[in-house]
Amino acid sequence: MPTLKVALKKQLNSALKIALLGVGSELRQDDACGILVAEKLKESCRLQCKKFRVFLGATAPENLTGEIKKFKPSHVIIVDAADTGKKAGSITLIKPREATGVSFSTHQLPLSIMVEYLMQSLACEVVIIGIQPKTTKFGFGISGEVKKSIDILSRAIQEIIRGR
Repeated sequence: MPTLKVALKKQLNSALKIALLGVGSELRQDDACGILVAEKLKESCRLQCKKFRVFLGATAPENLTGEIKKFKPSHVIIVDAADTGKKAGSITLIKPREATGVSFSTHQLPLSIMVEYLMQSLACEVVIIGIQPKTTKFGFGISGEVKKSIDILSRAIQEIIRGR
């Protein structure tokens, strides 16, 4: 998905430090996609710890805002399942101001409120990446469409981070 990588690279062009926050519930099938992207990147990008850090937010990402603030990122990437009305596995870059118009599933606090807090308290750029779930019913396992998107997105972010 070259356009995804190009668009993401453009948004991260001026980044000095990047925090990636994986959001979702591992108990609701495809809703776990944000966590799975974060786990893949945490494992593969250990060498970039000074300029890139991964945070596993699960269903209460707001609990990590203190840790994210201590890291002092210039950019925060949030990855989550998002119902954008597109086909399963579609990856969408969502502008922070448009986050209220998208359905994010299992958060205790609306994502838009946390995004606004991060932008104001850190004076940072926030990039939201949504993956369209096929299902968020209770259970384990990721659909093939979403698994493929997790791999594509993880690879794109990894390439951008390593190219910095």
